[in-house]
Amino acid sequence: MAWAYLFLAGLFEVGWAVGLKFTDGFSRPLPTALTVASMIVSLGLLGLALKNLPLGTAYAVWTGVGTVGTVMLGIMLFGEAADTLRLACIGLIVAGIVGLKLVTPAA
Repeated sequence: MAWAYLFLAGLFEVGWAVGLKFTDGFSRPLPTALTVASMIVSLGLLGLALKNLPLGTAYAVWTGVGTVGTVMLGIMLFGEAADTLRLACIGLIVAGIVGLKLVTPAA
């Protein structure tokens, strides 16, 4: 269950990272409220995952899922670059996440 919490925490990290773009400097109330709520949920789920997972692994996976998701949404929503080298680097992050999952004892 800890891995599920961690993956969901990463998805909510994507939510607040992308949400920041829509807050317009925290001047728009609804996007700001949703972004702050996503931050709270993300940190709460990370905290639950840390009950059973090593800190370094959980933090690396949390930020990795957040990074990959944020980059992918940046490409899809904001027209950010999707060149081969950038995508290859994202692939390395995914490989790191999978590697950490494989070498971390089941929680």
